[in-house]
Amino acid sequence: MIYTDQFQTISKPGIEEFRDRGSRFMAYAHPVEDSEAFKKILQQLKKEHPKAVHHCFGYRIGVNGDNFRASDDGEPSGTAGKPILGQIDSRQLTNTAVIVVRYFGGTLLGVPGLINAYKTATALVLQTTPILLKQVEVNYSIQFDYTLVNEVMQILKQGNCSILSQDFQLFSIIRAGIPKNRLDEVLHRLNDLRNVELVKIL
Repeated sequence: MIYTDQFQTISKPGIEEFRDRGSRFMAYAHPVEDSEAFKKILQQLKKEHPKAVHHCFGYRIGVNGDNFRASDDGEPSGTAGKPILGQIDSRQLTNTAVIVVRYFGGTLLGVPGLINAYKTATALVLQTTPILLKQVEVNYSIQFDYTLVNEVMQILKQGNCSILSQDFQLFSIIRAGIPKNRLDEVLHRLNDLRNVELVKIL
């Protein structure tokens, strides 16, 4: 799943709960930009739910869709992480993680029951969390003389670019995300200005 110009993610965290035969499945959905951010969220949930028996998860990150993971965290193989990731993928989401925290209720659910519980908990939280359509962006560092700040900012604004960071001094630097479908146009306009240096950020 490669996103060329746009991709879908969730706009904010969400939480929903599903119960089956006494077991509680609490699904937490989070927008995430990288695996480090995900790890912090997982650690936090483990602190909040120390008595939970499983913290299963699935995530997909990046506009190439190639950074993904699924974990059963001790549940029978394929009963938790795979159904969670399957729900993320069925909605064509990326930069999205879902962690399902399970409290065991005393009754074994069996493989079909577990798959259904993790799938349903994930579906519930993704149904109630707003989806955001975002531009696929290419990040650039733009260096220029401070006198050009208004022209540079205007080009970036008209190109619907995201400002990642800015440092206005005598020689200024802006790090910006330029929408892929506007890239040629924005770079061409910036190159038309004098003494502007563009460096692609990998």
